[in-house]
Amino acid sequence: MSSFLADMEADPAEAQVDLEELGYVMNATRFWGYRPEVAEGIFGLARVVTRGLPLRLRGIMVAACAVAYGNSYCALAWGNKLASWADPETAVTVLTGADEGLTEDERAVAAWTRKVTRRPHATTEADVEELRAAGFTDAQIFDITTFVALRIAFSTVNDALGLRPDAQLRTTTHEGILAAIDFGRPIAD
Repeated sequence: MSSFLADMEADPAEAQVDLEELGYVMNATRFWGYRPEVAEGIFGLARVVTRGLPLRLRGIMVAACAVAYGNSYCALAWGNKLASWADPETAVTVLTGADEGLTEDERAVAAWTRKVTRRPHATTEADVEELRAAGFTDAQIFDITTFVALRIAFSTVNDALGLRPDAQLRTTTHEGILAAIDFGRPIAD
């Protein structure tokens, strides 16, 4: 079993996307087979609030959120995506919190993402001003924050019900990314 729940059949359309992109059906795709419309609702909203943001920046946000939250599955999966949109070193630097090699706006978003994930009640107007100084509009700041909240919601369901990262990630993930992720649920057998 890949979670605390009985394994579920994946939504056929989603399974096909996984097969085409990864060569296997993700545990998360099968898990969300319980309510594919809920997953689509979360991801649909996420697409709305990230429209216009580069894939690399989205990858930075998800990786920073996953680490701050302690979700190994998203850290692995999105660490791989970020590595493909940038390079493995960039993924590792975000996953370790070093943020070396990121642009000013990427560093600002990574820092904001971690603050929102760890202690949203402790953010300040000065934190928001850092995003403005990095070139983000108030509407973009709202969207970035909403995206992080949606990722937290998705991760909460996954983690609370014991969803484990795909076994295939053990062999398809860059060694630096694997080494950076020493938290969360272990990779499935």
